[in-house]
Amino acid sequence: MTTMDETRDFLGSIGLPKGDAYDLPVSQKRFTDGAQYRFEVPGIQGPAAMRALLEKLHEYEIDIHRVTQTKGIMSLLDSEIEQMVSLASKYRTQLILAIGPRATTDTSASAKTEEGKRIGYRLRGQEQIVRAIEEVKRAAKFGVRGFLVYDEGCLWVLNEARKVGEIPIDCHFKMSAHAGISNPCSAKLFESIGLDSINPVRDIQLQMLAAIRQAVNIPIDIHTENPTSSGGFIRHYEVPEMIRVAAPVYLKTGGSVAGTHSWDTTVEQACQRAKQVALVKRIIDEYYPEAIASPAGSIGW
Repeated sequence: MTTMDETRDFLGSIGLPKGDAYDLPVSQKRFTDGAQYRFEVPGIQGPAAMRALLEKLHEYEIDIHRVTQTKGIMSLLDSEIEQMVSLASKYRTQLILAIGPRATTDTSASAKTEEGKRIGYRLRGQEQIVRAIEEVKRAAKFGVRGFLVYDEGCLWVLNEARKVGEIPIDCHFKMSAHAGISNPCSAKLFESIGLDSINPVRDIQLQMLAAIRQAVNIPIDIHTENPTSSGGFIRHYEVPEMIRVAAPVYLKTGGSVAGTHSWDTTVEQACQRAKQVALVKRIIDEYYPEAIASPAGSIGW
């Protein structure tokens, strides 16, 4: 036995895959309703775009399970949050709002430098943590229960706050791809500190996804396409395999319409994002018709 074999055996002994799953095993894990996949559309920054997206998807007769805002709660008026909560209720979809304080809006220039890009969107200083918790409390008052998190320390403390009722116990935390999660070990760590769904890096390969699925039970949120700023690549033909090896998954679709992660999607572009969902649905129906999707309105977190 080689040293590498010993290392692989050690990983297996602590409940982790021994390597990337090149055999692409079929995932037997499911959402609580028995489904393998759901659709998520990110980058919907306000009520006008959200309404246009939901109306267009209704025309296409496609169930949408999650809408995610990425600019931050602090960019929304109270009335806009209320409108988005109302739309989510009407169309029976999950609403995720992003926590606003992040490295790119901090008073530090670090995140805007070449070297500083390595910190992602992580928070600098405890005051930013305080503000992040305040963001969650504010949105929760209007009925929001889904939150996009960018910092692992912030996730940990939000989970602690959730445990003791400082924030509603039914809050759901989703980790952004900006956290750089790209292997089973980091995925397992995030799950252990309260994460409810995980978004790995956008170019994660199928064998890596399959290995992550072996390590965690929470849903994996996978980009089926990307904004120009994060590569602009479109992975629609890989979606059937994504579902097979990584279920349960949220298919994050429509990003290629945007230029950047925090793109302020127009009404017209929201309709284009809906079209991208329809294109992915066609691929699934053609190449994996037996895949089970959650019906809209009958899903829990």
